[in-house]
Amino acid sequence: MSDTKLEAKKREPMTKGNLNTLRKEGFVPGVFYSGGNEPTVITVPKNKINPFVFTSSSNIIGLSVDGGEENRCIIKDVQFHPVTDEVMHFDLYGLTAGQELQMEIPVLITGSKPEGVQEGGILTIGAHRLEVSCLPKNIPDHLEVDASALKMGDSIFVKDLNFENIKIVSSEETMVVAIQAPRLEEEVATEEVDELGIGEEPEGPEVIGKGKTDSESE
Repeated sequence: MSDTKLEAKKREPMTKGNLNTLRKEGFVPGVFYSGGNEPTVITVPKNKINPFVFTSSSNIIGLSVDGGEENRCIIKDVQFHPVTDEVMHFDLYGLTAGQELQMEIPVLITGSKPEGVQEGGILTIGAHRLEVSCLPKNIPDHLEVDASALKMGDSIFVKDLNFENIKIVSSEETMVVAIQAPRLEEEVATEEVDELGIGEEPEGPEVIGKGKTDSESE
């Protein structure tokens, strides 16, 4: 895991309107949690926090608030805009040596082209990130999963994975990667016929009640 620095400014708690104004000015509000200390509300430029959020790797952040001492931390939670996917808020958690923490780590599928894909199968990724528990010094950039030995119909689940000094917290039954057989044209055609209702008994006439519904009345 790589270390990257982030400069932030301390801010006072704000109303929803003030926070929206802050975002329009190009800043993102956040909170820094560190052990038993009081949380610190902070703000950073949007273009500074985005590289830590939109990445396929994990990073330990060297956070400095108002030019103070550097605190090693990780991003623990991010809130996105429901339409634009812009970062609306983030939480940073300080790291304590010797104390395990839980966090999501990206999954990286590695290895040569699987036999199942060479036979015409489709490689399907079921989990792009997994929740793990480990010491700060053992946090990896990503979790490498070798899919080169997979044949048609094979899958790799969390229960099949083993990483040194890292415990996977995600459900053992979580499918990580699989090789699925391609759907035959005949199967697709049959499904389309079923959707059209061909060969089915026609349903009786629908009785439409008189009068307005509650929504129409409103």
